[in-house]
Formats: sequence, C-alpha cells, structure tokens
Amino acid sequence: DVGKHHSSFSTSENDDTAYVNSEEETVQHILRYEKSAAALLCRLESKPEAQVLDYSFTKDVLGIVATLGKVDDDNLSRLLSEYLGLETMLAVVCKTYEGVKALEAYNHDDSINKNWGLHAFAASTGWPLDRQFQVICLENLRYMCVSLCVFLFRPYAGEVIADDPQRKLDLLEPKLLNGETPPGFLGFAVNLVTIDNTSLYCITTTGYSLRETLFYNLFSTLQIYRSREDMQKSLSCITSGAISLDGGLIRSPGVFSLGHQRGDIDVKFPSGSKRFILPESYNETEKQMKETEWKKEQTQEDLEREQALLNHAKVKYERKKEEFIQFMANSLSYTTQVIP
Repeated sequence: DVGKHHSSFSTSENDDTAYVNSEEETVQHILRYEKSAAALLCRLESKPEAQVLDYSFTKDVLGIVATLGKVDDDNLSRLLSEYLGLETMLAVVCKTYEGVKALEAYNHDDSINKNWGLHAFAASTGWPLDRQFQVICLENLRYMCVSLCVFLFRPYAGEVIADDPQRKLDLLEPKLLNGETPPGFLGFAVNLVTIDNTSLYCITTTGYSLRETLFYNLFSTLQIYRSREDMQKSLSCITSGAISLDGGLIRSPGVFSLGHQRGDIDVKFPSGSKRFILPESYNETEKQMKETEWKKEQTQEDLEREQALLNHAKVKYERKKEEFIQFMANSLSYTTQVIP
C-alpha cells in the first residue's frame, strides 16, 4: 500500500543512502544561514516538540525551494541553483495567501509584530529575523518579499506528458531553421527536476502541481545544453534562456553571462532521485488520493460559500419580516384612528 512504499523505498536501495546524505547536506547548508527564515523552518521541523506544539503558522508551508526538488546530476544541480541565486533557493513556499499572512503580522504603527508567527518562534530560539525573506505563494501565484513587493506569476497552462510518472510538462522542443532539434539539447530545466510524488498532483485548490506552479515560474522554458558551443549554435531557438553543462549561461535572448563562475553557492538541490521512482500502481493511487483530497477541499469551499449566502438570505428575510410586522402594526394603528 501507499504507506508501505513511503517507508520501504527510503532504505531499499544503495542509491538511497547517497540521496539521503545529499538531502541532509542541503539542510545543513541552509542551517548555516542562522538568521534566515529558511533555517528557522528547518530547525523547527527537526524539533521533536514541534510534533505536539501548536505551530499553526506553518500549516500551509510546503517547504524551502532548495528542498522541494531533486536533480540527478550534481553539476546540473549546482548550475540550476546558481541560476536561481541564493535568495530564491532560500525562499519559503506557501500553498495559500492565508499561509503567507500567518507567517508575519503588523502592529498599528505598521511595525512587525515580534510576538506573531515566524518572528515569535525566531525570538524564542535566540536568532531573531533581522532581514527580509522571500515567500512564494502558489495559490495566487505571487512571489513576494514579506512586507514589501509582490510579483504576479501564472501557472503552466498546457498539457503534461501522457503516462509520465513525473508528470513532466509537454513543452515543444526547440527547432533550428532546418526543422531539427539542436545538437546537444538535453531538455528543459523545469522537467529535469525530480519532484516527490506527494507534490505531483493538485497542490493548489485550482488543481495545479508543484511543477506547473513553482518550478515553471522559476525556470519557465529554460533550456539545458551539453556544451557552450552547442548552446551558441542554437541561439535562434532559445526563447527564454539557456544553460550548458560546462558553465555557459544565457539569461534571456541577448543577455549573456560571461567571465569566471563564482561557484560559491552552497545551498543546492539534493542530487539523486532513485528514492522517488515508484511502481506505476503507487503513482495511480497517489493521484487518486490527491484528486479526492482536492475535490473534498473544493466541496468544502462550495459548502462554505453556500452557507454564507444562506446566512445572508436569512438576515435579509428577518429584516424584511420585521419591517412587514412594523408596517402591519402601523397600519392597524392608523385604521383604528380613522375608523373609531
């Protein structure tokens, strides 16, 4: 069953040990940024008492960008992490805007309430948050620095590849003027990230997955090439950017990154995805469970909306009823005066 697969696949193969080590290494690197929101949330997740205490402000937090995807190749993991940058790799990802608001609140003078949400937990650990942190909200597809700016994103609106266990996006491959796929083209970054099966279906109330929301908006149609030479020969069909495995980078058409790579980003996607290659029956069961949960949430929202309309109608009815009774009382009084 589904539960057994979750437990057995974490230790059943040798590759899993390497994966777990890589994941733990990613978390350890996040923890080095002691005063970041990402480190605080990782620290909170590792606290045994977090299982029993009420940390409701994390209810809609999915995780940190760096921990929500896996990349098979360590070099590609480093390149994609450098492309996004440290600030984005440490961004907090929330399912809903209510989850964003639960992280931070404000006093009447617009100062941050240190006794609320993540700031209250930070103060209790002795590592108060003293800088801005980014939050990505999947519900509204908003990307924000808490208490500052909001950038609107849109989810992927196309199809996914049929029967693909990772539900990769069905993006059109780039084509040269002769109609052929460019030599050295390895794929799109958004499809080269492996996602945990629990995040492949209906992450948002509108039914989109983590790949269709978070990773599509982070990478869009970023192309991956084997070499810088291959990438440069494909300039005519690079529409939003490209990376080569030997370090070449095109940020957007006409915008090239030259010079030496810094290579100093230490927060990277974990490498290795063997752990998440599960039986087809598991994927189908997981999909059905997610769709059922999504339909349940949609039904609950519909019920709440209908209940609100019913309550409004009841209030309106009672008001009209009182007005009618008052009208009848006034009419009776007037009739008594006119007809003695």
